[in-house]
Amino acid sequence: MNNESMLQKDFKQRDIQRMRNLISKKYGDKVSTQTGYVKQAVEHKEGDVWEENNKTWTIKNGLKQTQTRFDAIKKSVLLPLICPSCSKPMKSSNLNKKLYSIHTKCAECVIKHETELKHQGKYEEYERNMIMNGVGTHIKDLEEMLLDVSLNGTDESIITESGDIENWVGGNVKEKLIHDLQDYIKQLKDISEA
Repeated sequence: MNNESMLQKDFKQRDIQRMRNLISKKYGDKVSTQTGYVKQAVEHKEGDVWEENNKTWTIKNGLKQTQTRFDAIKKSVLLPLICPSCSKPMKSSNLNKKLYSIHTKCAECVIKHETELKHQGKYEEYERNMIMNGVGTHIKDLEEMLLDVSLNGTDESIITESGDIENWVGGNVKEKLIHDLQDYIKQLKDISEA
């Protein structure tokens, strides 16, 4: 066998065509024809929301991103670079983190706002409303827990802090837990309505 015939076997027609395209500076030309499934190209703009592959997608700041159920939580927890109220840079301090999660503004803005309320004599009402909103949120969380225990808490076993599974027998743990939660929620509602 000579070297020339071996060389011809190594190169296929598409390889030769690709080399010709490169030499003639036709870099994007095709070297073969492909048939089969062609995905429809859909152009999306900033802010569009669509469903693809069982995920919800959107475009934010020019980037394609998935949307999850945790987006609202992330947004409330992440500290922005500047305060939405005063447009000053927000330092990453513990005080700013805590106050931003409650008031959605920096510590300086919260202090100015509360100082102004004290001068106007409206601070006590503001403080009472803040506490009642917290109690209302706590009541909602407890009611969701009560519903979860009522619907899903069928087994009477728990996992301890050390990771051991304990089976509770000889009592109605579920009924007692539901009763205690109902009493506690009633007490909280009575206090918040007073």
